[in-house]
Amino acid sequence: MFDSAVFGSLFLTLFVIMDPPGITPIFLALTSGRPARVQRRMAWQAVAVAFGVITVFGILGQQILDYLHVSVPALMIAGGLLLLLIALDLLTGKTDEPKQTKDVNVALVPLGMPLLAGPGAIVSVILAVQDAGSAAEQISVWAAIVAMHAVLWLTMRHSLLIIRLIKDGGVVLVTRLAGMMLSAIAVQQIVNGITQVIQGS
Repeated sequence: MFDSAVFGSLFLTLFVIMDPPGITPIFLALTSGRPARVQRRMAWQAVAVAFGVITVFGILGQQILDYLHVSVPALMIAGGLLLLLIALDLLTGKTDEPKQTKDVNVALVPLGMPLLAGPGAIVSVILAVQDAGSAAEQISVWAAIVAMHAVLWLTMRHSLLIIRLIKDGGVVLVTRLAGMMLSAIAVQQIVNGITQVIQGS
């Protein structure tokens, strides 16, 4: 009742796309200045949001895209533009949000989506679910999804120890570094989406 090859293939694919080590500086930058209790809650919220989005698209993904007449390249370009806006805020130091919503918003956007549950992860899950013909393969696919989100949560939760070591100056440096990384990811995602649109036309 378990296909290790399917599990390993999807887990590695999601690991490369979601990139737990790469998400660490971005998570630290977006959660800096919050109490440790709030940061831990935000790590949990971000993973929960990502898992919820991935689950919905895994079950109904193709139907949702078809109903809305949205193509995968369009999804990639939209996600890239959103990430680019967040990256510009990180690079310019404009990371503050209204006090009553900032804790929730950062956990939902951009951490939960589109950083964790981005177009690449969504498309990979949609294809994996569609390709899983037997019950064993379906179980393996969903086990890989759950395992990947557990890794993401553990990575972000334990990355909070880094903040205690690097202090405020280090957080500013990490924020700028995260902005550069995020802008590069965003531009690459937009370019990939545009390339696919051109190739499909």
